[in-house]
Amino acid sequence: MRTTRPTALAVSAVAALLLPVLTSCSDAEGGNADDRGDGAACRIGGSGTEVAASPAPAAGDTGTVTVTLTNRGSECLLEGFPTVTLLVDGASKEIGREEGASTRQLTLAKDAAASFTLTYVRGEDDGAGLDVRTARFALPGASATQDIPWSYGAVATKEGDGSGDESGDEGGPDATVSAFQQMGD
Repeated sequence: MRTTRPTALAVSAVAALLLPVLTSCSDAEGGNADDRGDGAACRIGGSGTEVAASPAPAAGDTGTVTVTLTNRGSECLLEGFPTVTLLVDGASKEIGREEGASTRQLTLAKDAAASFTLTYVRGEDDGAGLDVRTARFALPGASATQDIPWSYGAVATKEGDGSGDESGDEGGPDATVSAFQQMGD
């Protein structure tokens, strides 16, 4: 009898090898101290990010991709939403924030984790949906980005919502990103 591994485990294993963790940076390390003066903003670097997915099984269904980031440096601050862009045939398609989501400032001690979730509607694989190959994210206020390979099917577009993207197309991806949530305690 043949068995298969769950998608979330396979994706997590690959992502753990490919993706970085959060590190805090002080001004001396080239990072930017938080404007409030009570800590440094969290930054991307190192290794240890985990990705877990519950892919949408068919066109019109909703799927989720959760990214968990672990702080491997000294205490840092994280607040707001990550910036997430889907890369489709050389074009960037930024996804919007989850409607009604509120944010709060998270203080991440060394080895503490936070996560965010991408929620998307699966599109048709016949070219009517966005043929996404990569999801790219950045932390609030940072320019460094990290890529996540996308293997969760096409992403549907919002019809005529006026939310054009960097390519100038109308009808952005039918997807949203949540605010950061602290993991554990």
